Order: sequence, then structure tokens, then C-alpha cells
Amino acid sequence: MADSESLPPAGGLLRQMLAQGFEQVLFSTDAATGLAAVIVIHDTTLGPAFGGTRMMPYASEEQAVRDALKLARAMTYKNAAAGLDFGGGKAVIIGDAATGKTEALLRSFGRAVDSLGGRFIAGVDIGTVEDDMVYLKKETRHVTALPLAYGGAGSTSEATAFGTYTGIRAAAQVLFGAAGLGGLTIAIQGVGHVGAGLARRLAGEEARLLLADVDRARVEAVAAETGARVVDPAAIHAVDCDVYSPCALGGVLNDRTIPELRCRLVAGAANNQFAQETTHDRMLRERGIAFVPDFILSAGGVINNSHQYTGYSRDRAYAHIERVIDANVRRIVSLCRDGGAELPTRAAMRLAEERIGAVRAMKRLRMA
Repeated sequence: MADSESLPPAGGLLRQMLAQGFEQVLFSTDAATGLAAVIVIHDTTLGPAFGGTRMMPYASEEQAVRDALKLARAMTYKNAAAGLDFGGGKAVIIGDAATGKTEALLRSFGRAVDSLGGRFIAGVDIGTVEDDMVYLKKETRHVTALPLAYGGAGSTSEATAFGTYTGIRAAAQVLFGAAGLGGLTIAIQGVGHVGAGLARRLAGEEARLLLADVDRARVEAVAAETGARVVDPAAIHAVDCDVYSPCALGGVLNDRTIPELRCRLVAGAANNQFAQETTHDRMLRERGIAFVPDFILSAGGVINNSHQYTGYSRDRAYAHIERVIDANVRRIVSLCRDGGAELPTRAAMRLAEERIGAVRAMKRLRMA
């Protein structure tokens, strides 16, 4: 959630942690397995930090730390706004998930998670899947996103796709007066597990779909399944559509892309979509384009995972996802449309901050 320009140069990590309320950063390595990981705990006011594990071949250690910091802070807001009793955290493993992910490495990472004594609960993210969490489970009980057979909540991606679909539907009803999504043109950038799941749900509503992904075989397969048209990944943001839905990596809304947008609404599941949060949120507003913050729209996965701790029922979990995301999207879109004073991201963050502040104040009173 932090603006990229506000992130510190090397050596400024402690200053940023103090300024933005981060509680802990754990660096963990293991020469025997090749593990090089960073676990960031942003805020535990509401409960233990709950966040996914991203595995990518980062260009540098500094880039990995920056990503972990931004993602952990976003998880604080996501969990708080969703009404969950969890704080925000994130982990990144530096490495290629396709070639470097082994049982030994994952179990080593599980021991790093366990060393935090329950302050961080690990889940899945880009580069990790539910089956990977089974290896972590061998080393720590502080893990979520387990397969159903292991007592978990099943597919995080499917739940995130359902929540994203729910939020787009709610925003379209408020902004366009649309009874459903049939006939709307929706451009999805990225058709991994979440983007593909979203495309399937939108196809079921007879939306007109435009899809893009750097993996040509994957996007063509999803297009064949959903009746969508494939678009060049470099041009998907600029197509004429009702809704542009970024569902890949972050930073896609920036000085270059925002002036080229030809949509009425941006609503997608990708984390940290703005290259510079306030600057680019305002640029969208000036262009008359509505925006649903990603940490509101993509909360389906964490809501689903939270039900692992209450005895999982898919029907109950998905009803919870639909109720929370529909209400939050309607509230934020209504607050910010028609020239409302607050930018969408700021309005969404305020909802989360009010809840965190209330709980923090209550804890202080108990200690007094």
C-alpha cells in the first residue's frame, strides 16, 4: 500500500518500520536447502499476522524486501476491512518456484515460520499452492490454505476469484445501474488461478470478455473455455471496455497506463495496483474512472482461510465472502462517486484504520 517513492534506500529499513508501524522483519536462510526468505509482520492489533507466501526470482534482495513490506501492510488493511481477527503479514521466498521449490526448502521455511511462535500464519500466494502448505504443516501448526483433506479451507484462488466477481457485480450495480453483468465488456489482465476463475464466473453471466496473459497457451485455453477474445498483454489496459480488471502483478496503474485507459471502472485482484498510491488514485479520479481498492476486492481468499479455524463449511465461507465484499464495495463506491471528497483507497483504508484504532484503544483501557 505504501507509495513506491516512500520506500527507503538500503539501510533505511528500521526508519520505515518505525514510520509505518511495522512490528518485525525476519530474514531466514538455510544453506542446506537454498532457502532465502523474508517474513514481515506489519501489525498484530487484531490478532496474529495472516498472509501468503510468495516465491519469485527477485532481481535483488532489496526488491524482495520492498515487496514483502508493501504486501504485509496491504494485508493489515485487507484483514481489518474484512472484519477478520487477524493482523497483516507476508512472506517472500527468493527463488524460481518452477525449478527451486522442494520439500526440504518448504520444510525449512516452515521452521522459520514456527520460530515466530504463532505471530505469523503462512498461506499461499504467487509461486505457492495449497499442496505446498502440507510440507509447512510438518514443521509448524501456524499455516493456513491447507487442502480440504488436511483440514484446511481448500482453494484460496477460487475463493479470491469469487470475491472479485462479487465486488465487480456490486460496483456495476451502484455505478451503472446494472442488474447483472451480462452485456458488459470486461478486460482481465492475467489469467492465472484467480483471473481464470474470475473469467469463468463472468462468462456464466454472459459478460463480453477480453483476456491477456504473458503465457499464450494458458490464455488461449481460458479463452476457448469462456468464449473470450485474446488481447496483447501490452495493450489490455487500453482496450475499450466497461471494466478493466488487473489480476496479475502490481504497479500496472501508472503515469503511462492511466492516460491510455478506456474503461469506466478498474476492479481487479492484483495486489498494489498503483505504482504510486495517492498520485495515481487521484489521476484515475481526474479521468472520471471509478476504482475499487484491491485489498477490498481480493479478500475472498483470506475470509475463506479464516474458516479453517471454525470448522470449514464451503457454503458458510462463501456466504461470508459475498456478504462482506458486497457491503464494503457498495459503501466505498457510494462514498467516492459523484465527486466525493475522499479517494477510494483512502476511504477504504479509513474503514480498516477505524477498526484497528478502536481495538487498540480497547486494549489500552484494559491495560490501564
